[in-house]
Amino acid sequence: MVMWVFGYGSLIWKAGFNYDDRLVGFINGYRRLFHQGSTDHRGTPEYPGRTVTLEPADGEVCWGVAYKISNKEDEETALTYLEVREKQYDQKAYVDFYTESTATAPAITGVMVYIGSSDKKHNQNYLGPAPLEDIAKQIVNAEGPSGPNREYLFQLDMALHQIGCKDRHVIDLANEVRRILSDEEQTKLIS
Repeated sequence: MVMWVFGYGSLIWKAGFNYDDRLVGFINGYRRLFHQGSTDHRGTPEYPGRTVTLEPADGEVCWGVAYKISNKEDEETALTYLEVREKQYDQKAYVDFYTESTATAPAITGVMVYIGSSDKKHNQNYLGPAPLEDIAKQIVNAEGPSGPNREYLFQLDMALHQIGCKDRHVIDLANEVRRILSDEEQTKLIS
């Protein structure tokens, strides 16, 4: 039995577990959004950062990477690791993964993905939608044990660019964070 895991956030650039293969591709019917709060990696309980989660969206696709884990021991280690790393995500889904945009059949079925749902009863860290400027300000100011929230955003932006994905939400947010940081730097120089 082979296990596949889909990464659409930090898993794209940092798996953190052994794997046999890594494929670039997408899943259908979801979009990536900075609606998930992070109180353990990119923020704190007092000042949560924002990370991505998936939201069902008809006609949308979400690009990322799928990791193949064939070895039973590596699978157990990866699952243990992911259950800690992704503990703030309250759902696991099994999805079809495509590698070609013109494909009529998935390259892989049953790929596991972690999702932070919008159900605040089950997902206490769901922050939900907000104006782009507000999300950007929160990302600029948040920092957690894994580093500044803006680092997560910039790494995701770069990782998506490297796999040939233009995610408008991520690009617009990264540009807004850069604008805020530039304005702050200019203010410091003037003072």
